[in-house]
Amino acid sequence: MERGLSANTLTAYRRDLRRYAEHLRARTDPPVTAPRAVTTGHVRAFLRALHEGTAEHPPLSTRSAARVLVAVRGAHRFWVLEGLTRTDPAAAVAPPTPGMRLPKAVRVDEVEALLAATGTETPQQLRDRALLEVLYSTGARISEAIALDVDDLSRAVRRGGEETGLPFVRLFGKGGKERMVPLGSWAVRAVDDWLVRGRPALAARGRGTPALFLNARGGRISRQTAWTAVKDAAERAGLGERITPHTLRHSFATHLLEGGADLRVVQELLGHASVSTTQVYTLVSVESLREVYAAAHPRAR
Repeated sequence: MERGLSANTLTAYRRDLRRYAEHLRARTDPPVTAPRAVTTGHVRAFLRALHEGTAEHPPLSTRSAARVLVAVRGAHRFWVLEGLTRTDPAAAVAPPTPGMRLPKAVRVDEVEALLAATGTETPQQLRDRALLEVLYSTGARISEAIALDVDDLSRAVRRGGEETGLPFVRLFGKGGKERMVPLGSWAVRAVDDWLVRGRPALAARGRGTPALFLNARGGRISRQTAWTAVKDAAERAGLGERITPHTLRHSFATHLLEGGADLRVVQELLGHASVSTTQVYTLVSVESLREVYAAAHPRAR
C-alpha cells in the first residue's frame, strides 16, 4: 500500500513469498521458520530451486526467477527495517539478468483483421469490439482497460459548436499513476455504439456500476473475460495463439514509432516510468527494417 502497487502485483508477491516460506520450511535442515535464521546460502539455494524446479513447482525462466527474488529481497529489507532481524542475507544475492526479449507486435493488417472479426449484433459483441478498439487505440494494459469507468472518457472540446481534436481517456497505471491518452476515431465510434446499443441492456441486470465494460450480470468485466474476448477474436481472424491483450499494447507502440512518433511521446502514452523501457520498441522497428532490406535488396545476401 505504501508503494501504491497494483492488486495484481501484490497477488504475485504474495504467491512468491509463500513459495519462499515453504522452501525454507521443507527443504532446509533444520527447517527455517524465522527471518533471523535465514542465511545467504539459504537464499542462493532457493534461487537454484527456482531454476531447477521441484516436484511441486516446474523450473522458472530467468525472468520469472528474477521477479521472485525481487520479492524475497524486498521482504528481507522490510524485516530489517521492522527489527525482526539485524542482517539482510538476500542483499548479496543479485537477481539473474534475463536476456532481452523483444515485444511481439503484429502487422497493421493483422490488427485490422482482429478488430473486424468481432461482431456488432449482441451487447457482448459490441462490448468486445469496443474493448479491442480501446486496447489498440490507447496501448492500455488489460488491467487499465477493465478498470475504466464511463466518467474516464473525456469528450473533445467544443469550439463554436464543433468538436475539435480527439477525445481522451483517463488511464490509471502502475503505482496509481494517472495519464491521459487520445482515443482514435475508430475507437470512439466503437465505444459510442457500445454505450448506446449495448451497455444499457447489460447495465439493467446489475446494480448501477460506473464501469465502462460490463459482464453478462451487469458488473465490471474480469481479466479472464477480457482475455477471452481477445482470444476468440484472434481465432476468428485466423491469428491463433499469436495474439494476447498485451500484443495490442506492443503493436500500438511499434506502429506509432514506425509512423514517426517521438520516443518520449510513446513513453508518455504507454505510462513507462523510464524511457529505457520504451526504447525496446525501437529495436523492433530496426528488426523490421532489417527484414525488409534483406528481402528487397538485390545484394543483401
